[in-house]
Amino acid sequence: MGNARSKSCSFVAVLIPQAEGGCFVQCPTLPGCYSQGETAEESLANIREAIKPTIEDLEASGEMVPESGAPIVTKVTVAA
Repeated sequence: MGNARSKSCSFVAVLIPQAEGGCFVQCPTLPGCYSQGETAEESLANIREAIKPTIEDLEASGEMVPESGAPIVTKVTVAA
């Protein structure tokens, strides 16, 4: 058996503080990949754990793992 080398991938993570506390976090590059936590640090640790099986599922089904582009963050105002 050879040495297994793990590759690392970087993804954009979007943290959204919640009014009731904690943070919601999502990975827009991987639709449906999201998590939450009591703190930003916990949320980021949780999204890392959510990303791993998402990548494994994509690879197992023969799909390409999408690459994250540079994030563009802006605020949109909508008339109520």
